[in-house]
Amino acid sequence: MTGRGGRATLVGVSASALPRVDYLRLSVTDRCNLRCVYCMPPQGVPPRRHDEILSYEELLAFAETAVAAGISKVRVTGGEPLVRKGLVEFIARLAGLDGLTDISLTTNGILLPRYAAELRAAGLRRVNVSIDSLDARRYAELTRGARLSDALAGLDAAFAAGFAPVKVNAVLFSGCEDEVEGFVALTRRRDVHVRFIEYMPLDRHVAAGDTRVAAGATGVAAGGSGVATGGTLVPAGVVLERLRRDHGVEPVTGPFGHGPAHYYRVPGALGTIGFIAGVSDHFCGRCNRLRLTADGRLKTCLFSSAESELDVRPLIGRPHELAQALAAAVAGKSFDRTAEMPDARRAMSQIGG
Repeated sequence: MTGRGGRATLVGVSASALPRVDYLRLSVTDRCNLRCVYCMPPQGVPPRRHDEILSYEELLAFAETAVAAGISKVRVTGGEPLVRKGLVEFIARLAGLDGLTDISLTTNGILLPRYAAELRAAGLRRVNVSIDSLDARRYAELTRGARLSDALAGLDAAFAAGFAPVKVNAVLFSGCEDEVEGFVALTRRRDVHVRFIEYMPLDRHVAAGDTRVAAGATGVAAGGSGVATGGTLVPAGVVLERLRRDHGVEPVTGPFGHGPAHYYRVPGALGTIGFIAGVSDHFCGRCNRLRLTADGRLKTCLFSSAESELDVRPLIGRPHELAQALAAAVAGKSFDRTAEMPDARRAMSQIGG
């Protein structure tokens, strides 16, 4: 199958019996202004040199080829994407690509008060704000020192700028059950869509579905505070059962988006509560995405090893060859993370989530 300009399409590769691969997570930086315990060790991770990171021109050229080949949706990620200078202008150029129907952003929200209005004017339509706790002390512990008030100010800025839908991502850890009521209250008073996401360490036994996590065994959060590295994972079903028991939640059609979340609503609430159960309920067979790291590595799976990643930088100036390489990468996509060999050398902030 060919797309605009006669290029091989990603859709054609994956259309028969497999999901349509039309969603790109585009990381623009590996740097972050937080040090979340599930994302990196306490000392942080060594940042890539400036010349190792794709320039905005390279990122745009890659996106243009990917869109021509069948990608129609792009989520900009990091690290924290808003720490990279020039992001607003990049979003505006990205929004000008013919065939790109949706641009969204994942952020911790800290810098949204400064940039939300400009991002909206540039063409960004949706934001996901990562807020793992509504308790100030616990939030500071999870982020290693950040202030909850700053993240909530970012959430306010997202609403003020007119983004819709606005989603909040909260990772499920041991002890998170105490957080449920706070997030329920948030959906009662705001049209916000909270998604509880099962903690997914980048190591083999969890990738294979074992919910036991030995302290310090994640590779990503080794040496952390213990909040994310000890005890057991919290299956989404545990939290859902509590919501059914205490609030009578009912399944609903979720807000606009392209992910695997299942949504529920507390009767009378403005917003919804969703679950992404990546460990307890594998959805690999429905995966529709590719990931590009900030240093130009194409990953067909979150768990792809360095050996299976495609270095796209040498191909960016040769769009026909790049389109062929993209099609080949999708043709080799396993749609099964247990078939991958996780690379613990990259922290989540270096992958783009």
